[in-house]
Amino acid sequence: MKDTKEYLMILRNTDWDEGLAVEEIARVVDEYTRWFDRMLTEGKITGGRPLLSGGRVVGKEGGMISDGPFIESKEAIGGYIVVRAGDFDEAVEIVRTFPPVRLGVRVEIRELTHVCPISQRLEKRLAEA
Repeated sequence: MKDTKEYLMILRNTDWDEGLAVEEIARVVDEYTRWFDRMLTEGKITGGRPLLSGGRVVGKEGGMISDGPFIESKEAIGGYIVVRAGDFDEAVEIVRTFPPVRLGVRVEIRELTHVCPISQRLEKRLAEA
């Protein structure tokens, strides 16, 4: 794709399968797999991965480490997909076609950059000094 940007689809509420019949889960997984393969073939995504639950959260207070993300959190991140699109609106339209969205998976979309925003702010502050 020419003149594209990359966006990160952050998948939340990935427990959509709870309470569904095995046949319905299999149907949606098949639909998702076909969607993923088609988007890869069309160059609209570059890949992605599911995340296992659990992990650790590291904080600044003495390198504090705690278990997390916490299972009870409906906002826990369950995976990610990298999208290629000409602009943010196109990325949103791609995400809207993601089959699990209609089952309650929430997707946060963020533009990826090669330059750290903190470095950009530092560079601006140094230029102003």
